[in-house]
Amino acid sequence: METLQNAGVMSLLRPLLLDVVPTIQQTAALALGRLANYNDDLAEAVVKGDILPQLVYSLAEQNRFYKKAAAFVLRAVGKHSPQLAQAIVDCGALDTLVICLEDFDPGVKEAASWALGYIARHNSELSQAVVDAGAVPLLVLCILEPEIALKRIAASALSDISKHSPELAQTVVDAGAIAHLAQMILNPDAKLKLSQLIVNAGGIAAVIDCIGNCKGNVRLPGIMMLGYVAAHSENLAMAVIISKGVPQLSICLSEEQEDHIKAAAAWALGQIGRHTPEHARAVAVINVLPVLLSLYMETESSEDLQVKTKKALKNILQKCTYLPALEPLLHDAPPNILKYVIGQFSKVLPHDSKARRLFVTSGGLKKVQEIKAEPGSLLQEYINTINNCYPEEIVRYYSPGYSEALLERVENYQPVL
Repeated sequence: METLQNAGVMSLLRPLLLDVVPTIQQTAALALGRLANYNDDLAEAVVKGDILPQLVYSLAEQNRFYKKAAAFVLRAVGKHSPQLAQAIVDCGALDTLVICLEDFDPGVKEAASWALGYIARHNSELSQAVVDAGAVPLLVLCILEPEIALKRIAASALSDISKHSPELAQTVVDAGAIAHLAQMILNPDAKLKLSQLIVNAGGIAAVIDCIGNCKGNVRLPGIMMLGYVAAHSENLAMAVIISKGVPQLSICLSEEQEDHIKAAAAWALGQIGRHTPEHARAVAVINVLPVLLSLYMETESSEDLQVKTKKALKNILQKCTYLPALEPLLHDAPPNILKYVIGQFSKVLPHDSKARRLFVTSGGLKKVQEIKAEPGSLLQEYINTINNCYPEEIVRYYSPGYSEALLERVENYQPVL
């Protein structure tokens, strides 16, 4: 960059903006943008070289490729300081950029939105200039476009405009932005990218520390954030596990007094454990399942807490193959939860001889024989699968009433003398 600057690259590129060959014009503009993006000295050289008025004029006249390159130059210059952003405003660029927001090409709209956001972010005066140019209603329309990148950059530009004062924020609200921005929150692609960004920036560990250092409602946003991040993918959920998020959520579940906070913690644990057996084991191994079950069965629990704990149990149990964590639930769970527990045993026992032995000695097989399932139901299928893992006489031995039947046979037995 320094070599190019010393060689007087700006004066060499400027005439190429007026070249008769369109691709040369576009490439020259792109080169100027990359130079201006590098540091504020080069950006200032673009301003001092009287290149901006030429770009602004061409922005209104040229094809979509040139428009994107020209908007990139304006953005690259304006990002460095309020003074450079003001230079863009002074050369009449705002009106032209606002016209570009109505262009048929989404790439041109995206480039113009980006440039306007970079100008507005410096201070309230520059933001007001962007508002006065009529940018806000058109940025709101950009949010309605199908392209994710355009939605995101338009939303970012609205944020840059509104952050300086209540009056500027009200301008964005009055344009109807809030309803459309709320819909964007539901967009899975946008949420996944944002979640990955938080993880990459080390945000998970910071949030977990925050949850550990506070109590009550202050914890709630952090708990919800961990759940939302974990919900998106196996890797993001594993990032929460590795950062020791599960024990902290378990503490919230046990020590918080408010049902809505417990419900949030239960939901977040369910989002972490629902992906794979490894994820489910990480949740189950810290003895969360009995706590979730207890809260679900507690008559004083709110309806929302019961719904969230039931859903969390279902999510974790359907993936959990860690049998020591499942065993306590065999004896305590109601039928609508028990079917998921029995289902997991029916998946593991046919392939694990050690687990089959432990299932007998721990009283699991006896408990299964006591379950009254509807003939032909899924629960009955699971029970049959488990029973088929053992010799018939073992199953009979642990069936209810077998000992009485055995004693009756002893009483009725006539020894041969």
